Amino acid sequence: MASLKRKGDLAESRVAADLIARGCQLSIPFGEDSDYDLIADYDGRLHRVQVKYTKSDGRVIKVNCRSHSLTKGKVRQTKIYTSATVDWIVAYDPTTDRFYYVPSWILGTGGMTGLLLRLTPTLNGQSLGIRLAEDYLDPDFSVDPSMEPAGFEPAASALQTRRSAN
Repeated sequence: MASLKRKGDLAESRVAADLIARGCQLSIPFGEDSDYDLIADYDGRLHRVQVKYTKSDGRVIKVNCRSHSLTKGKVRQTKIYTSATVDWIVAYDPTTDRFYYVPSWILGTGGMTGLLLRLTPTLNGQSLGIRLAEDYLDPDFSVDPSMEPAGFEPAASALQTRRSAN
């Protein structure tokens, strides 16, 4: 099994190639302290891209939305990504050999530690609160990824129903 650094480097290089194929020009931040791994320039709009390596079980992709700074093998600091720090989290999954582009509006201003993308339906038939992985395959770089689309109801929101008068 490859080291975490090697897996991260593999994911970054694969995502970089995918971004170039999608028509982006790339820049790489200098140093290790940036909240993002790549800057994708699409028609003059700059997108801060955080890359994550993840290996699905064939049913669910677990995307970490945080990173740990280590000193001598001990966690020194945990960084949670938000819509203010990144524009996209792109998960590379070698199981499906695909890239999943999660726009930063999903993270919100408070961030999240992780999220799940479903490759297959749930065993219990649940549909509310589910994020389908196929919905994250084709990013739209022409829009601001930190702005939630109008009329879109986030997967984590609760369904509101009316009560009967009885």
